[in-house]
Amino acid sequence: MADPFLTVASRLAPAFAAVAGGPADAVVRPSDRADAQANGALGLAKTVGGSPRDVAQKVLDAAGDLSDILASTEIAGPGFINLVFADPFIETELARMSVDPRLGVRAAAQPRSVVVDYSAPNVAKEMHVGHLRSTVIGDSVVRLVQFAGHTVLRENHIGDWGTQFGMLIEHLLDVGEDRAAGELGVGDLDGFYKEARRKFDASEEFKTRSRERVVALQGGDAETLRLWRIFVSLSTVYFNEIYRRLGVLLTDDDLMGESAYNDMLDGVVERLRSAGLLQTDDGADVVFPAGFTNRDNEPLPMIVRKGDGGYGYAATDLATVIDRVERRGVTSMLYVVGAPQAQHLQMVDAVARMAGWIDADVEFHHIAFGSVLGSDRKMLKSRSGESIKLIALLDEAVERAAAAIAEKNPGMPEEERARVAGMVGIGAVKYADLSGDRIKDYIFDWDRMLSFDGNTAPYLQYAHARICSIFRRAGIDRSDVRTAVPHLGDPRERTLAVRLLRFDAAVWEALDGYSPHKLCTYLYDLASDFTSFYEHCPVLKAEDDAVRTSRLFLCDTTARVLAQGLELLGIEAPEQM
Repeated sequence: MADPFLTVASRLAPAFAAVAGGPADAVVRPSDRADAQANGALGLAKTVGGSPRDVAQKVLDAAGDLSDILASTEIAGPGFINLVFADPFIETELARMSVDPRLGVRAAAQPRSVVVDYSAPNVAKEMHVGHLRSTVIGDSVVRLVQFAGHTVLRENHIGDWGTQFGMLIEHLLDVGEDRAAGELGVGDLDGFYKEARRKFDASEEFKTRSRERVVALQGGDAETLRLWRIFVSLSTVYFNEIYRRLGVLLTDDDLMGESAYNDMLDGVVERLRSAGLLQTDDGADVVFPAGFTNRDNEPLPMIVRKGDGGYGYAATDLATVIDRVERRGVTSMLYVVGAPQAQHLQMVDAVARMAGWIDADVEFHHIAFGSVLGSDRKMLKSRSGESIKLIALLDEAVERAAAAIAEKNPGMPEEERARVAGMVGIGAVKYADLSGDRIKDYIFDWDRMLSFDGNTAPYLQYAHARICSIFRRAGIDRSDVRTAVPHLGDPRERTLAVRLLRFDAAVWEALDGYSPHKLCTYLYDLASDFTSFYEHCPVLKAEDDAVRTSRLFLCDTTARVLAQGLELLGIEAPEQM
């Protein structure tokens, strides 16, 4: 069982190779003029000579009888081979897909050990809309990579170390541990931080105490570490509430804060020195990776240790590479981090390879993303000009979804409406983030993302719920139709069937380049094809039992693919809306 496009490609590949006199790819893609199109003849003609149409004919001749998978072939234009799948082939592949728990999606031929670094909020600071993209995109990447059969290690590289903890600890001591715990425990991290910052800026005495406290923290003073752990613990409780609301997979077991690498930082410097890579530049220990220059076209250094002996992000990030490769044995490192960090991560990659810590077989990939913008096309802010708190945004999403559901289904019990509103509201926010090319900025628009029409989560969720309602009304268990063999009598049935068989390709296209928006596009096309099918092909009132069963089979398979696809995006599929 396989994607029909891959099946055809595998059958044509030997024919292309025979004409080429050596290895040759048979690329088969969807086509508006047929089910599929093989485009390799044009390039092959340049190699072997002759017209592309003649080469295409030679390929078809070499392929022999393809009637078991193709109803027709046609050479069009400059050697394009148009292909129409045979209905029995589609029906058989769809029947196989239905009984496969993976719905036809291939597992990776060579599983890897993959670490995904994402979310990364800061201790003692509230998560805001700027944390949304890393968390949502990273979670979908985790689900996709895991579904492909790789071993996935989630890492939440929280900011739990730095000079700011001096002022935070001193402020905690000033207000008292109980009061501080009370404020932080209800999620008022921003208020506590701002109060500490105001005191730091206004009082020289407080500033001196704060700096002395930083020295104590970095020196491992037991009491200072105990106070520091209060911030980490209370912040973690807050982070977990956000993750629970968002429905992401991160847990306490995935926490790997900056502090976890403190003991490795001296070793990073010594290993770079031993490798002959470390240089001194203006008193700092630096490495000059090849190919990086500043605005004046001068070599750009990566500062590993500052002139005052302190360490920055570069040293910590190099330590994470060593830890992930040497202790955890990963073969792929995926960083879900904003686009502005591109050069920094490129330099980390370059230095780690120069030092020999990672080789050509280890993947180091920056999954970059753009910003969330308001309607003014500027960074999304609250009316007061501050970053929007993520918890407030999620609350509003659920409230708006509840109102939309009440209007669409006023008879739904209140408790059920609240549960579904959580799925729809959170799903709408996540899908709006995932459905566009991640590298681009996107405009946050409540009306668009919560619409039940168009490329939105509610539209997909509603398609799934509508299918579930078909089976509820008929009193039929969906599993009862999964062993049926479909019969494609209507063109819309056939279109839906071919789309379903593209699920494998959709998942792997999303994995290629870690681009969840490609899966979103597929699911939207699938839901649109289902809508057309449902509006023109009666299901429960079909003309006879065989057609009814076949259409119920198509309904169930569509619902399962929608649910699985949404799950890979981290979005729930309600059975009733």
